[in-house]
Amino acid sequence: MHAAVGDQLHIHSRSVGMADRTGEITEVHGANGEPPYLVRFEDGHEGLVYPGPDSIVEHSKKNS
Repeated sequence: MHAAVGDQLHIHSRSVGMADRTGEITEVHGANGEPPYLVRFEDGHEGLVYPGPDSIVEHSKKNS
């Protein structure tokens, strides 16, 4: 998984009834765009994320 600042991280729900989570990647801490990522989620919460197989990176148009 590779990402850049400004990309969106989409984490799919692992359980029925739980909502998916989406946030903007504000910092990339791994080498060459690899995790971990500092993510600002839609609710304003920020956290350091090591994305799992339930996550995808949606590249911003400026990073494509």
